[in-house]
Amino acid sequence: MALAVNIDELVNGQVIEWERLEFKQGWNPEDVLHTLCAFANDINNWNGGYIIIGIAEKDGRPVLPPIGLHPNQLDSIQGELTRLSYRIEPLYMPVIQPYLFQGKHILILYCPAGDVRPYSAPESLSTAKQSRFQYIRSGSRSIRAQGENLRRLQELSARIPFDDRLHPVAELNDLDLGLIRSFLGEIKSALFDESVSLPFSELCRLMNIARGSDELLRPVNVGLLFFSRKPELFFSRAWIEVVLRKDEAGKGFSERYFKGPLHVQLREALSFIRASIVEEYIRKSPGKAEAERFYNFPYAAVEEALANAVYHKSYELGKPVEVQIWPDKIEILSFPGPVPPVTATVLAQNRRIVARDYRNRRVGDFLKELHLTEGRGTGIPTIKRAMKINGSPEPVLETDEQCTYFLTVLSVHPEVYDQVHDQVHDQVHDQVHDQDISEVEQVLLYCQKARSRRDILAQLGLVNHTLNFRKHLLPIIENGLIAKTLPDKPTSRNQRYLITEKGKSILKVSNA
Repeated sequence: MALAVNIDELVNGQVIEWERLEFKQGWNPEDVLHTLCAFANDINNWNGGYIIIGIAEKDGRPVLPPIGLHPNQLDSIQGELTRLSYRIEPLYMPVIQPYLFQGKHILILYCPAGDVRPYSAPESLSTAKQSRFQYIRSGSRSIRAQGENLRRLQELSARIPFDDRLHPVAELNDLDLGLIRSFLGEIKSALFDESVSLPFSELCRLMNIARGSDELLRPVNVGLLFFSRKPELFFSRAWIEVVLRKDEAGKGFSERYFKGPLHVQLREALSFIRASIVEEYIRKSPGKAEAERFYNFPYAAVEEALANAVYHKSYELGKPVEVQIWPDKIEILSFPGPVPPVTATVLAQNRRIVARDYRNRRVGDFLKELHLTEGRGTGIPTIKRAMKINGSPEPVLETDEQCTYFLTVLSVHPEVYDQVHDQVHDQVHDQVHDQDISEVEQVLLYCQKARSRRDILAQLGLVNHTLNFRKHLLPIIENGLIAKTLPDKPTSRNQRYLITEKGKSILKVSNA
């Protein structure tokens, strides 16, 4: 029975991180036992890993071409693996599958994260009574959990990430065979051909998207997120909202909702942004034969930032991924914020981010197999690199002290920024043409602190009269250059007016 993964990409570490792969030239039951236990414990919530027997390793990487196993060994090793699994407590069984890889027989053990952590295994396989220990992964090795790592592992007891839990009310027929086969075909899994004849329940078990007894087999959440036609029926507002802001005041806008399986909505949202928002610009430099090309927003940065939001948001919360597209920036917002040790301080200090735990271990695996995101810990460096190559400002990464949200801000390229704001300035100048532009600038400068209507008019040498308000202040408010501090209480005596980002951009251009 095939596994739901592309074997060539698996062996070469293209869809699974090296830390989750262990290569063994031959059969070493004691080492395999400890690695099985470590993958079952899954201390980093990476969703276990794979043991590949028949391929030697050097520095954690496969030595190819493979040495392989003798065909006569395959059955005996599989039988011994079954007996070996009973040495792990609680009972844990990997998925075992032989393959012919580059003309050699190999054995692949898929070892998903266990449901009842922590797991323990004997120190050795000798007949004498042996001490038992919990094992975890450290880099590409399996080691005994001790000290802080042992404490962390014990805290994970019976704590399963949300995307890998059984859904309480969904049924097996809520999963769609067409979506499953489309996925298997895209990643070039050998399971694609077998899925034609396999019972649907067996196929879902093999992909680990359903669990339970035969009479009560139910989907896990990640299966519904990727392989149901309408995941929003099971997870409130599990979609992407894209809002196009036509001006910096945000008065004119349009909305698009991208729904369906996670990978479908992600691709459709990215396709829309690429076609409608991302633009290429050409700069001719004196003395250079070739023109330089850059983009208002580099697509690679947008792609990784949005994929990160889909990957890391909580699907327990009824909040969508929000994408706000302004003339001068793209904001991507998801809830909640990052998982410790990543904090607001770490983001503000622009330190190298090393995440230890992951909220959605299964979502990440599926996105990587579809090449919609890179390996763990590479998202933010990829965004920064893409912005730098394009000549764009450094991305802004933000959360609050309670880590209730995560915001990524991608600013437009500086040369495009100047063009946008020149256009905005001309537009506003036309819109307030009946008003002295110096008077507008005076109001904007004065309203860099919140000011009352009476004080603003007094600053202009005018009395607080409705006619003066309508002639001198209302056009500035309606064009989004200043805004009410209490928009929900328009008649409040405490109402004040404060310059907006659009107003600040007008001041910047006027003073340039």
